[in-house]
Amino acid sequence: MDITLFLASILEQATPILLAALAAMITMRANILNIAIEGMMLVAAFAAIVVGQATDSAGLAIVAAIGAGVGMSLVFAFVAIVLRADFIVAGIGLNILAAGGTLFLLEQVYQDPGGLRPDAFPDLWRLPYNPLFAIPYIGPALEQQSIVVFAALAAIPLSAFVLYRTPFGYALRAVGESEHAAVAAGVSVPRIKISAILASGLLAGLAGAQLSMDKLHFFIPDMTSGRGFLGLAATLFGGSLPWGTAGAAFLFGTFGALGDRLQSFQIPPQFVLMAPYIAAIAGIVITRLRGVMRERPAPIKGNVDHDSDAARRTLHQLAAYDPETGPHAATASGRAEPESMLSARKFTNTRTLGVT
Repeated sequence: MDITLFLASILEQATPILLAALAAMITMRANILNIAIEGMMLVAAFAAIVVGQATDSAGLAIVAAIGAGVGMSLVFAFVAIVLRADFIVAGIGLNILAAGGTLFLLEQVYQDPGGLRPDAFPDLWRLPYNPLFAIPYIGPALEQQSIVVFAALAAIPLSAFVLYRTPFGYALRAVGESEHAAVAAGVSVPRIKISAILASGLLAGLAGAQLSMDKLHFFIPDMTSGRGFLGLAATLFGGSLPWGTAGAAFLFGTFGALGDRLQSFQIPPQFVLMAPYIAAIAGIVITRLRGVMRERPAPIKGNVDHDSDAARRTLHQLAAYDPETGPHAATASGRAEPESMLSARKFTNTRTLGVT
């Protein structure tokens, strides 16, 4: 098996999952379980092919895909934030709307429910051959990759910077940890949540453009094939952290690329298609087991003398721990402070210092 071709296949398979995972991570940090990413990606993929066929411009097609993703996220934000509908119900409804709406347009406008296949379609900009040839394995794998792949790779450190180095990131994490603490710090909770949903729509739009424009140049119903849910699984597996989420997305992309290679060994195609989803299920199970092990109290060895200093210190630590607020940080007063208050105080400090 050619390592370079395998790495290139991993990049192609992982890019839409990575973008969907980062989109889910941003909303997850605002305490929003966004399962509507699947529908956002599907509508974006459809918009990219429609506009690309009409204008013969790859740039306009990408803009249309991003606009479709953001438009769907606006609908989700209106239903879930303004109308206060349940996030899960709103996401399921949006996914059904995307699947049914694209199929309806294929039948009524293009008279082809099987898909939209333009005779000619503009290609995305790709990195030419030879510039990175000197880098072993990775350089040749990056050659001929589309601009969306490089945008997805750049989105990983960018999202980390926004989350941990900007006032918006402080406010976003404060809202996700405790809305009451965020409100006390002067954060507009609805504005932060809507901004997070719009950012997820932008990333989902790029993911949809990658699906339909990278190699296929056509649209078929339900072509996302659950990649939005794989992105959500990668977010859970990665602990809603930028680099952990990216690592999980590349892991799922590796299983997808490996599944393609298994076809040459006469393995049933159904198993090949199952490979990335089996990895996602295993990742979620591992994440849950890791959480259970973390929550399990440490055993106390030996006889416990309640009159001893060690026992009193243990009881004091147990009394100071509040399971409703999660991780704690020590303060000057000796009391424990929730992480949400830390994020809220960072946001307040940046506003006091004039950082916008």
